[in-house]
Amino acid sequence: MNILAKGTGRRKSAIAQIKLVKGTGEFIINGKPGVLYMQENPASVLSIQAPLELLRLQKTYNTIVTVQGGGLIGQAEAIKLGIARALCDIEKSYRPFLKTKGYLTRDSRCKERKKYGLKKARKAPQFSKR
Repeated sequence: MNILAKGTGRRKSAIAQIKLVKGTGEFIINGKPGVLYMQENPASVLSIQAPLELLRLQKTYNTIVTVQGGGLIGQAEAIKLGIARALCDIEKSYRPFLKTKGYLTRDSRCKERKKYGLKKARKAPQFSKR
C-alpha cells in the first residue's frame, strides 16, 4: 500500500485521520465500507465525497479513514476536512478550488462548558421571588 498523502480533520469532538492511496475510489472507514459506516445516510456520504467530486477525482484514490469521537455528522465533517487537506498535499493547484468551496475551513464550534450555579452552559434554575 503506497500512501500518497495524509490529512487530519476535526469537528466538535471527532478526529479523523485520512490516508489517500491510488485506487478505484473505495472509502474504508474504521475497517468498514464508507456507506455502511455512515449507515447509508445519503447526506453524510455525499458530504464525505464532496472534495473528491469537486476535483473529479472520485475514481482516482482509495480513502482509508480512522475516525474517533463525536457523532456521525461530526465525523463526516471531520473526514471531509481531512480529505481536502490531504488533496492539498498531493497537488498545490487544488487549494484555490477547495478554499472557495469552504472545504479547507475548520468549523471550530463545539459544546460550551457547564458553569457552576447553572443547569447547563447558560440555562439558569427557575427564579423564585419568595
